[in-house]
Amino acid sequence: MSGQGTVVGADGLARCPWGLETESMADYRVYHDTEWARQVRGDDALYERICLEAFQSGLSWITILRRREGFRAAFADFRIKAVAEFTEADEQRLLADPGIIRNRAKISATIGNARAAADMAEGELDELIWSHAPDPATRPVPHTAADVPAITPESTALSRALKKRGFRFVGPTTAYALMQACGLVNDHLADCHVRDRV
Repeated sequence: MSGQGTVVGADGLARCPWGLETESMADYRVYHDTEWARQVRGDDALYERICLEAFQSGLSWITILRRREGFRAAFADFRIKAVAEFTEADEQRLLADPGIIRNRAKISATIGNARAAADMAEGELDELIWSHAPDPATRPVPHTAADVPAITPESTALSRALKKRGFRFVGPTTAYALMQACGLVNDHLADCHVRDRV
């Protein structure tokens, strides 16, 4: 699939190959069409995306997508101030929660990342992340999945900036996935019906 261009679904619309609707992957289609590459702003909303992208590391995105409501319930709707106050008892509760991915290191990082974000001024996390958005005019429009990078200079710089603030599980690849998901870049393929709508 790495060199694949858009794929036309049963509805006649061309999509990025990962957004192709199949019976088992309809969640991908909805996410592709309505969320991915659309701008996400606000500290709490961006914190949620940082956490979900971190949990996705090493797993397929559909695994996280299908548990997103479970994650929201487990992590106080990803309200930074609330998660920053989680205790060891909360961590043990999360390790027993079947509605999320029960990975001790990622759970610990999610709580630690909330504390790092809570140490920032209101709006500062949003500003830090969006300051790494590249000029769209400098980015070639991808025509196939092979044209979409996994890491960019901007994602490497964002990763460094977040780590400097105390964030964990935010390597350059995860940072780039965050940039794609939150609309800092538009990596919908040239012929994708969503590309010009974001």
